[in-house]
Amino acid sequence: MITLYDYLPSQNAWKVRQLLHHLQRPYRVEIVSIFEGRGQDPEYLGVNPTGAVPAIRLEDGRVLAESNAILWYLSQGSRYCPAEPFAAAKVLQWLSFEADYVQSSIGSLRHWTLTGKLPARPPAMVASRVSASEKALRILDRELAGRAFIAGDDYTIADISIFAYAHLAEDARVSADAYPHFRAWVGRIRSQDGFLAERYDYAIDPHSSNELP
Repeated sequence: MITLYDYLPSQNAWKVRQLLHHLQRPYRVEIVSIFEGRGQDPEYLGVNPTGAVPAIRLEDGRVLAESNAILWYLSQGSRYCPAEPFAAAKVLQWLSFEADYVQSSIGSLRHWTLTGKLPARPPAMVASRVSASEKALRILDRELAGRAFIAGDDYTIADISIFAYAHLAEDARVSADAYPHFRAWVGRIRSQDGFLAERYDYAIDPHSSNELP
């Protein structure tokens, strides 16, 4: 059975939980208390060199980190990643977009906001992340005006990945009101069979106000 190294408030970890739920694939969980520094334990650094979550350990002992890499691996041969090379490359394109334009802006800004770290960040840095978040939503809204899902006509791991943080832009105090196509897409994702509506606030972790080591 796969082991998922998890931290419940992490939307990156949610991505993996969501795909495993879609695939109806059983797994066991090990919680990594990242704000207490457990991600930096030597044993865990052997699983994920960055000390972050999520990561997985396969039945044969091999380990894999980074949420989008895990999605790619687990989705092979399933309906959530196309087999045709160009269509698969389009999924990879949007996984890269998620890492470069969504997670680094909305994800970071949301984390700072919900854990009380925003006042400690330089105003220019915060303004830059807000601008980048709005740019990401504009791009998504424009692209989704012409198709149902981000990489084409079908729901894929690219949608799972982008949805994880993008649909929580309001948590980062970035409004999605001006992006109707994006908001309609959010509704389509939520209506997928097996959608995991679970969400865990940072408030469940009394250590989350700490800076990550």
